[in-house]
Amino acid sequence: MKAEFIQALEEIEKEKGISKDIIFDALESALISGYKKNFGSSQNVEVEIDRTTGSVKVYSNKTIVEDVSDEFLEISLDEAKEIDSKYEVDDIVKIEITPKNFGRIAAQTSKQVVMQKIKEAEREVIYEEFVNRENEIVTGMIQRVSKNMVYIDLGKTEGVLPPSEQIENENYEQGGRIKVYILEVKKTTKGPQIILSRSHPGLVKRLFELEVPEIHDGVVDIYAISREAGSRTKLAVYSKDDNVDPVGACVGFKGSRVKAIVEELNGEKIDIVVWSKNVDEFISNSLSPSQVLKVEIDEREKSALVVVPDFQLSLAIGKEGQNARLAAKLTNWKIDIKSESQYKEEIGE
Repeated sequence: MKAEFIQALEEIEKEKGISKDIIFDALESALISGYKKNFGSSQNVEVEIDRTTGSVKVYSNKTIVEDVSDEFLEISLDEAKEIDSKYEVDDIVKIEITPKNFGRIAAQTSKQVVMQKIKEAEREVIYEEFVNRENEIVTGMIQRVSKNMVYIDLGKTEGVLPPSEQIENENYEQGGRIKVYILEVKKTTKGPQIILSRSHPGLVKRLFELEVPEIHDGVVDIYAISREAGSRTKLAVYSKDDNVDPVGACVGFKGSRVKAIVEELNGEKIDIVVWSKNVDEFISNSLSPSQVLKVEIDEREKSALVVVPDFQLSLAIGKEGQNARLAAKLTNWKIDIKSESQYKEEIGE
C-alpha cells in the first residue's frame, strides 16, 4: 500500500463521496483482526497507516509494571527505561512488531474493505434517493416473479411488489413495463428495501396528477379517494377556480384523460364526484351514478339516511354493496340507503 493506493482512495472520494478517513479507520480495524488471526490474538495491538505514504505499521501496546506477569501485555520498568528514560509505571509503551509478510495481508484486506465501503456508500445513495420519493409513481420493468412476490427493476435498484399490494387478477409478466407507487423505503443490512404498490389509493391520485394539468397546477384538488383495487375507485374533487369544472377537467375531452388512467389500471371503474362543504350534498354526490332524492344527516352519530328512487335502489347500493361502501369510505360517514317507497312506508308507520 504505497502512493498508488492513496491516489486510488482520492479517486474513490471524488467519485463515490466516501471520505478517505472512513476507509483508513475501517482498514486499521480490519488489519488488527487480520494480524490477530495470523499472528496470535493475545497481544494488545494497534495498526497505523501513514495517510501520506500508505505504509502500514503494527504496534504492541504494553503497560509498564514492576513485575511482569504477562509478557504479551506488560513490560518491566527497567526495559521501558532502556527505550526512554522518562517512562514511569502504568505508562503505555508502543513497540513496533510489524511482521515481514504483513504487506501481503494488508493488500488483500485493503481490497475487501474498500469494496465493502463502496457497496455501503452506493446503498446509502440509493436509499437517500428513494426515501425522498416515497408516495411517488415510478415506471419499472418486471424482472421476475417468485413465490407471489413481483420484483421490479427501477434502474439503479430493485423494488418488490408484495401480494398484499398487488391487484387481484392482474398479470405480472417478466419483461413488462409497469407503473408502481413507492409505498415505503426501509433500511436493511442488505441495503435499501423498496416496497411498491399497485393497490394503494395513492397510485390513482398520482396518475390523475400526471394526466390532469389542472390537478398538477393546483387549480383542481383531490379531496378524498376510496378504492377497491382492480374493481372500482371513487374520487372527490373540487375546483379553486369557479370557471373550471373539476369533473370535466378530470374526465378530459371525450373522456380521454380518465380513459388513459382506466387503461393503466386494466379497466378499473372510476367515479369522479364533486366535493362540497355541505355534507348532505357531498353524500348525495358520492353515491353517483345513482340519483338521490333526499339526505337526512345525524351530526352526533355521523350517519346519514339517503332516499333514492325505487328503480335506482340497487344502483345506489351497487353490486355486493360496493357503491354504498365506497361512498361511506369517501365521505367518512355511515350511509343507510332506502328506496322512496320504503321511506314513505316508515314515515306512515
